[in-house]
Amino acid sequence: MNDNRLGTAVSPYLRQHAANPVDWREWGAAAFAEARERDVPVLVSIGYATCHWCHVMARESFSDPEVGELLRQDFVAVKVDREERPDVDASAMAAASAFTEQLGWPLTVFMTPDAQVFYAGTYYPPQPVGQHPSFRQVTSAVLDAWRNRRDEVDANATAIARAIRQGAEADAATAQAGLPHQAGSSLPSVDAIRGVVSDLERAEDTEYGGFGGAPKFPNAPLLEFLGDAAADGVDAAGGLLDRALGAIAGSELTDADGGVFRYATRRDWSVPHYERMLYDNAGLLAVADPVRARGIADFLRDTLRRADGSFVAAQDSESTIDGRRVEGEWYRLPLDERTRLEAPPLDDQVLTGWNGLAIRGLVLAGARAGDDEMIGLARAAADAVIAAHLRDGHVAVRSSSGGGTSTAAPTLEDLGLFAEGLLELALGTGELRYAVIARTLVDDGLSGALEVDPVLAAAGTATGEQPQTALRSGTVALASAAALLAALTGDDDGRSAAERLVAERARTGVDRPLGHADALGLALALQRPSREVVLVADDRVVPDVAAMLHAVRSARRPGTITAVLTRAQAAAWADAGFSLFEGRDTQDGVTYVCHDRVCALPARDADELAAQLG
Repeated sequence: MNDNRLGTAVSPYLRQHAANPVDWREWGAAAFAEARERDVPVLVSIGYATCHWCHVMARESFSDPEVGELLRQDFVAVKVDREERPDVDASAMAAASAFTEQLGWPLTVFMTPDAQVFYAGTYYPPQPVGQHPSFRQVTSAVLDAWRNRRDEVDANATAIARAIRQGAEADAATAQAGLPHQAGSSLPSVDAIRGVVSDLERAEDTEYGGFGGAPKFPNAPLLEFLGDAAADGVDAAGGLLDRALGAIAGSELTDADGGVFRYATRRDWSVPHYERMLYDNAGLLAVADPVRARGIADFLRDTLRRADGSFVAAQDSESTIDGRRVEGEWYRLPLDERTRLEAPPLDDQVLTGWNGLAIRGLVLAGARAGDDEMIGLARAAADAVIAAHLRDGHVAVRSSSGGGTSTAAPTLEDLGLFAEGLLELALGTGELRYAVIARTLVDDGLSGALEVDPVLAAAGTATGEQPQTALRSGTVALASAAALLAALTGDDDGRSAAERLVAERARTGVDRPLGHADALGLALALQRPSREVVLVADDRVVPDVAAMLHAVRSARRPGTITAVLTRAQAAAWADAGFSLFEGRDTQDGVTYVCHDRVCALPARDADELAAQLG
């Protein structure tokens, strides 16, 4: 009998496993209660819908009736989509690091009925390969330990849970510590942050571009830091950024339609891992030059965009050709030949945070290029997510798909990334409503009132958001949004909160920038005088206003906020409590340049503006 419960799951990854002979359960208290009643271990298999090696393990092991019977008899088997449940994934990853340094997906975790990990690994083949055991060997060893060395299993599980809990408590204590907005706060110094560029020069792959060896990732947060450092006057940073972006754009990592694959398996950026994630492409939009950004935006528009304007999570690495699933073959065809074959399927999950990242990237890229279509794509995505995932201005939904709306609680990633994206959209379009929602989301994030998964809470293994290299973290995005709001409202509590949130991450980034760069640019900005540039123009097609608009949009550097709005919009912002815009509604076609909210006389033409910006 097959009791598989995944057929009606919201997650597309879980639905992929609905026909397995494994009796999968979704993550939740019921699965662990069953394991407690039967006194069996819990197998938790974590992946995502476009993961190639997840597909491989599913075909090799989870589609095997004998494996299905083994898991039915001796385990409770749980499937988790890491995109839907990043909290569960983060906790499992933290535990798995006790057993292997080669972390990734699929993540294979064995837990006690109290949801504490006692063994973990990643992909296991159907037959042993060298020193790598097979999946059946691993399950056999786990069962032997469970039945014959239970004290050892329980002791290991307790020790790992204690280590996770202590780490989470230390992180929480750091985040809650009062860090004053002044010299002597625990942000790394400006010199230390700028010095990271020298370390990256030494780490650069001077032959092929980028950093490190194989596998090679685009690492958008690191590239964005280089852009911030270049804008702050660190000469070498711009060259490092340009060479890395050029290598990515000119390699197999960038597809012919402009989309960028998740990583290259070889040092020279060749032989991509062919899945295409929204977050990689959205992150690169924030730093790419106009030509490359246009290609990425086209990919988002043509491939990942839903009819309502929101963006789905990814496109698969595999497609079905001649009745069999193959990795990469569709992507290797010329564009004009792809149309005769079935395209790789989409992970149709809409994630609030990832859409926020895409909104931000589209606005930044659109502003640099003067590309109104990118801004329009950002606006449509924002409106779609607000309509589907927010209730009364608060994020109520992390994930939705063609299968419905997930019950997984929103995370800090959803609040931070969506708030930051909405603020950039508001400043780029002058539309107040996005800023008002962003202000609510920042308040929600800073309140610390996010729901903790009850299973992880009971086990004492909830970790909070963990650093990662692939995308800008929710913590950093929330801090950035809080600092932006502080500059717009004059409330310095937001700036202090931003310092508190990013200090520890930035200190880690100084020592290990390849893995923890996302906080460095913000930490640099928080120690520079803020600069606010506000262009008030009802008629944006007047030639001189167009030149001023270009100058404003080119004025980004760490600590700079740029806003473009009409006189009516300026008045509305001021009435809503954004004090930066008070008195900005009296003249048209002028720009106000302020440093730490002390403003120069209005600039009425592009030459005056250039002089003030200089």
